[in-house]
Amino acid sequence: MNSPAQPEAAPTAATAGPSAAIAQPSRVATVPAAQLRTVMAGVLLAMALAALDQNIVNTALPRMAADLGGMGHLSWVVTAFMLTSTTTTPLYGKLSDIYGRRRLFFIAIVLFLTGSMLCGAAHSMAEIILYRALQGLGAGGLLVLAQAAIGDVVSPRDRPRYQGLFTGTFALASVAGPLLGGFITSALSWRWVFYVNLPVGILALAMIAMGLRKPPSGKVRPIDFLGALLLTGATAMLLLLLAWGGTEFPWLSFDSAGLLAVTLILSALFVWQELRAPEPLIRLPLFRNAVYARGVAVGGMMAFAMLGSTVFLPLYFQLVLGMSPAVAGMMLLPQVIGMLLSSIIGGRIVTHLGRNKPFLLTGLGLEAVALASLAGFAFLGAAPAAFLVSMGALGLGMGMGMPNLTTAVQNAVAHRELGAATGAMSFARSLGGALGVATSGSIMSARLAAATAAAHGALDLGALNAHGMQALARLPADQQAAISAAYRTALTGCFLLSGVVMTAAFLLVLGLPELVLRSEIGDAPA
Repeated sequence: MNSPAQPEAAPTAATAGPSAAIAQPSRVATVPAAQLRTVMAGVLLAMALAALDQNIVNTALPRMAADLGGMGHLSWVVTAFMLTSTTTTPLYGKLSDIYGRRRLFFIAIVLFLTGSMLCGAAHSMAEIILYRALQGLGAGGLLVLAQAAIGDVVSPRDRPRYQGLFTGTFALASVAGPLLGGFITSALSWRWVFYVNLPVGILALAMIAMGLRKPPSGKVRPIDFLGALLLTGATAMLLLLLAWGGTEFPWLSFDSAGLLAVTLILSALFVWQELRAPEPLIRLPLFRNAVYARGVAVGGMMAFAMLGSTVFLPLYFQLVLGMSPAVAGMMLLPQVIGMLLSSIIGGRIVTHLGRNKPFLLTGLGLEAVALASLAGFAFLGAAPAAFLVSMGALGLGMGMGMPNLTTAVQNAVAHRELGAATGAMSFARSLGGALGVATSGSIMSARLAAATAAAHGALDLGALNAHGMQALARLPADQQAAISAAYRTALTGCFLLSGVVMTAAFLLVLGLPELVLRSEIGDAPA
């Protein structure tokens, strides 16, 4: 592990080029190796809590509904968590800049663990939904604070190595989550998918308490509560529109128009409030910084493309290629292995070079090609081996793209705004992911409806959605083939949209000015 290096000479206007915007930091911080290891262990455990939770809980949802009743309200278990975790990310980031990451970590983990304990003891679906919302209030801070906390102890130059560990944690969680959820639910009870969070969270809390020692500045700064309220309202309305549109009511309906209108009004009021607030939740002049503005936008586009496609990949493998759920899960392994390799190895190379734009471009390019190839293979009905190649390329691209984008955004802002900048990026990713899933779901629903109409109602897609592969196996061979073709056509459109959005993200980064990664935990680039 390399300690942060001594500060380099401040670049002059004549020689600095794109990096001239980086001011000489006011101080250089050096963190002892033992403290850094303790912080890393704590924040990785905190991130694992948030990353594993959704996958584990989703696996246990059918058993919860069977025990507690209320199958019709099952989607709210996910929606309640998504609403509170998304809307609180910017606030956690801003408050951590004011009061310090350590204090906010305590609040986030305690809220998350309290919600977990109450969910495990719940006696009705209504209680589960309420306590999942409480759990989401804590989860909203875990990812933001984990990434921001590393900025307190690691310089931007060294940060890619550690950001790669975050990406690896996410990759492992995506595979381990469903497996752990299934095992815990079968061997113990669905209640233990919540109780298992308690020892992990307590250990993370202890390590963060020992490792994060830096106190806040002590300067009293006002909190933009009105801005937080307006942003929360606008986000909640948008997420409800995405969750209910096309299911609870048609997209082209009075209800959709009403939610959209409220979202736009609250968003406009939020912008007005941020322009006048003495200490805004999101400082809008930051968006004049090309690296920051494009980085936040690209983060949202990447989440849109990735979740809009990968969330449906297991469905394609099962319903179109006829795989069992276990084999379909194994098809994701090349993606996980690729993410681990490229994030860890690439992070070390970026740390050595001090420049990350080439790796960011390579990662986005690989992701765009991989997503486009998934669309092509789905259209052609290719063999499973072809998809394995695409999944490997997708993982390699994600391992280079995700951590380097975060580092680029953090490197472009002052250290005093690190939490707010990281929170805004996490917020954009959450919204982008929700929009990607909703858009791809609408494409799939529209194409499936067209296929059903073409078959004059012969396709029973409702039974398939309710019972999955068991219902498909009971159908006649001709209907099985027709349903497989319908899903193949529908999911091809989802993959194609994701490829187009990722290509647009690549083009947006192509003209991005590159700032040399600072070798200090400095305070204030201009």
